[in-house]
Amino acid sequence: MVTLNEIAQRAGVAKSTVSRFLNNGPVSEKTRIKIQEIIDETGYVPNQFAQSLKAQRSNMIGVVLPRFDSPSTNQVLKGIDELAYEKGYQLVLTNSNLDSQREKENIALLERQKVSGIIWIASFFDDAMMEQVKNLQVPILIIGQKIEGVPCLVHQDYEAGVQIAEHALALGHRDLLYVGVTQDDNAVGVLRRDGFIETASQARARVTVIETDFSRKVAYEQALNYLPELRASYIAAATDQIAIGIANAAQELGLSIPADFSLSGFGGYSETEYAYPRITTVDYPFYEMGQRSLELLEELIRETPIPMVHTMANKLHVKRSTQNMKAKE
Repeated sequence: MVTLNEIAQRAGVAKSTVSRFLNNGPVSEKTRIKIQEIIDETGYVPNQFAQSLKAQRSNMIGVVLPRFDSPSTNQVLKGIDELAYEKGYQLVLTNSNLDSQREKENIALLERQKVSGIIWIASFFDDAMMEQVKNLQVPILIIGQKIEGVPCLVHQDYEAGVQIAEHALALGHRDLLYVGVTQDDNAVGVLRRDGFIETASQARARVTVIETDFSRKVAYEQALNYLPELRASYIAAATDQIAIGIANAAQELGLSIPADFSLSGFGGYSETEYAYPRITTVDYPFYEMGQRSLELLEELIRETPIPMVHTMANKLHVKRSTQNMKAKE
């Protein structure tokens, strides 16, 4: 592999001159042409990570992930990656594994590496995180959560909860169970739940709430305990992964969906297409959100003013896991 030193030696210039050329610094036209010819001949590929430590701007974009085992995160990342490749950016990925301290450290690390911008796929945040983000010296765009005074790209989570509740009510269900997640995650844990509960309560439906986490396994294990005593005719799960866990538990217990109860999720994950029955869900445009996030970050890098909050619409997809109450009679 050709090194920076070898390029400098062949060009008859100092290593610092080659470094300035690679970072678009001041180099004479004659020297610039000579270095470029040698790079073309040797196929030399600059170390973008090392360059970013020295340059004020780089072609590197930092991405802070909440966890790797999330279908929605993976789709967002796919959208970011494909557009980043087209535009000539390289991604630096960090994973917090839902640990707030790691999340803070990852954001600080990316800032030290002088990435051009940061996309933070946020699941939760605290006051210390908000203060850190607002004091960053590098553009940042937050996906999935709203932080006042920071550019954000979010889903219509409250509206999605409303859609699912209206669907259940239109089918005649009046005894509902909502299986949610911790309120630390405002979008999934609060907004979806509130949209569902407030809409159902306005129609004087009975709503019970059970808290789980994002794990399909945990949702499955909990459902084994509460499904045998289930009173509700409709279960709304806060994510498709949770819904699939509930469906697996129902199958093990010999319960039939939707004959014994209707079931829906949120997300539009591809796994719901292969569950039996196929699960009613609100389809979120995760891939498109990834691409849109990179477009917005580019605007921030160029210092172009943009609105602080951008919203991605979603769509209800009714499938075989929900049915009209009359069909049960």
